[in-house]
Amino acid sequence: MKSVKEVSIESKILARLKNNPKCLELVNYLFADEELQEMQEYANNVSIKRLGYNDHGPVHMRQVVGNAIKMLNILQDSGIQTSLEKEEIGTFEDSMCAVILAGLMHDLGMTIGRQGHEDMSAMISQPIMDRALKHIFPDDLHKRVVIKSLATEAIVGHMSTTKIHSIEAGIILIADGCDMTKGRARIPMAINTTPKVGDIHKYSANAINRIGIHHGQRKPIKIDIEMSGDVGFFQIEEVLLTKIDSSPAKQYVELYAGVEGQERKCYL
Repeated sequence: MKSVKEVSIESKILARLKNNPKCLELVNYLFADEELQEMQEYANNVSIKRLGYNDHGPVHMRQVVGNAIKMLNILQDSGIQTSLEKEEIGTFEDSMCAVILAGLMHDLGMTIGRQGHEDMSAMISQPIMDRALKHIFPDDLHKRVVIKSLATEAIVGHMSTTKIHSIEAGIILIADGCDMTKGRARIPMAINTTPKVGDIHKYSANAINRIGIHHGQRKPIKIDIEMSGDVGFFQIEEVLLTKIDSSPAKQYVELYAGVEGQERKCYL
């Protein structure tokens, strides 16, 4: 059974896609896919209980989709074309479909382990993408090939270890980095109390109160981060900035962060 948090995020995703009928059809298909749900749940088990990492399950993957949809919509509102649109090989809705697929499957490789999980995610997700796209675009092989290829690029590239080239993959990279609030760190902090190397990631994420994604003043997308303590700067500088720096969408992002009640620091 899905958690209250999952259902809440799904409702927000559906609301953001009200003008994209094919995307709505796709997310409804994927939200109802029992195998995908089981894989997301097991990925979270491996991540948290076996490896002592943070959330890499259904809530995280939905949150990444929500972040990515919000960013793509802002780019469209700002007159920025996606890579598929610029190349005249697909539509904005095709780009959105690729981002949805990538967001919901980018961490499926955590069912196996952390090392190389982005490549494992790409491999494991292929059959699910094939059946989902066949359901949405039964008579359009061109769309199925283009969307699946783009989604695979985004999955492989979400750790900044593989160079990516599309705006769509770059948005997934940033959307993944933006899911780092204390809610994502709460479970591993509660069940893993023995000190070990890497704890700084848990404690820094626990200092992130809120991440806002809005229309920017200088650039289309504004990411605004509020923290409860200075340790949160580690999460921003070592995780999020690394991903933004590797993203083809970097030119469209401005980034601000600061401790609650203090002036924000402008990174980008």
